[in-house]
Amino acid sequence: MNKELDHEDLDDQQKHEHYHFVAGSGQDPLRVDKYLMNFIENATRSKIQQGIKEGAVTVNGDIVKSNYKVKPHDDIRVSFDHPPHESLLVAEDIPLNIVYEDDYLVVVNKPAGMVVHPGHGNYSGTLINALIHHFENLPNNSSNRPGLVHRIDKDTSGLLVVAKTEEAMAYLSAQFAAKTSEREYIAIAWGNFTEPSGTVEGNIGRHPKNRLQNTVWVNDDADKGKPAVTHYKVEEDFGYVTVISCRLETGRTHQIRVHMKYIGHTLFNDERYGGDRILKGTNFTKYKQFVDNCFKVLPRQALHARTLGFEHPHTKEWMSFTSDVPQDMVECIDKWRVYATNSKDM
Repeated sequence: MNKELDHEDLDDQQKHEHYHFVAGSGQDPLRVDKYLMNFIENATRSKIQQGIKEGAVTVNGDIVKSNYKVKPHDDIRVSFDHPPHESLLVAEDIPLNIVYEDDYLVVVNKPAGMVVHPGHGNYSGTLINALIHHFENLPNNSSNRPGLVHRIDKDTSGLLVVAKTEEAMAYLSAQFAAKTSEREYIAIAWGNFTEPSGTVEGNIGRHPKNRLQNTVWVNDDADKGKPAVTHYKVEEDFGYVTVISCRLETGRTHQIRVHMKYIGHTLFNDERYGGDRILKGTNFTKYKQFVDNCFKVLPRQALHARTLGFEHPHTKEWMSFTSDVPQDMVECIDKWRVYATNSKDM
């Protein structure tokens, strides 16, 4: 009897936590299966319900059923017998666009569509899968991800620095934390900017109802987010959309996307933040067709990490790299330039 209990306890100890959420103070009562659907990317309701049926979901330490109503401050955990797939890293022979490499670091130009590290729904084909194929013994960062000093979103293209030694990881990570690195992006945003340049300041944290989004928290709620600062400059104004340069002072998840939405200039074709529909312009059918064509040319958010600068971890020399704007963004910008020049309704 005691042996059986010990064996069951051992099984419990071997469960691996895949997700952990704490419901916000403003959480309305919501079925736990629906709650998890909002917060777990690419998960279907049927899969979530199956996991709940198998006892994989606990709330405040207790196994619950699908109809359990989530309340404010509930502690929700999803655990399985197997470790998260992102922990099972497999080397894959994926080509890399290497801009620079030495014994200490690599600078990579990531294409849009490539996920930086494995996560739910993206267990292969990531930048890390490629890196561990091309380079041996990469140092882990604080999240146990080989080589990664920083990251950019899946559908954002551009430059990333990867550390090849423990020394480089520590030195580069310290620069990003101290805000001494240089990160500049080019973006297309909806709307016309009233000023040629400006700064957006606003603490960024998880959206209270959709965990796949971040939002700006202000005033009494500011402590729900982390300080974030984005400096922007207008490069080309096409009336209904504007090409801007954004320089990051901090590096929060989705920072430019969240800050631009916050000031009323959601990034063009940014599906997650509502930029994949017409936000500025006319009701004319031809205009709608034109925008749809632009969406097809650029089927992702209009954001590219163009410039990356940092002090080399060994030589202490300042290094700066620039990546050409990718073809999909160039074509989209060209279309808007021609439209702005020829249109009579602007």
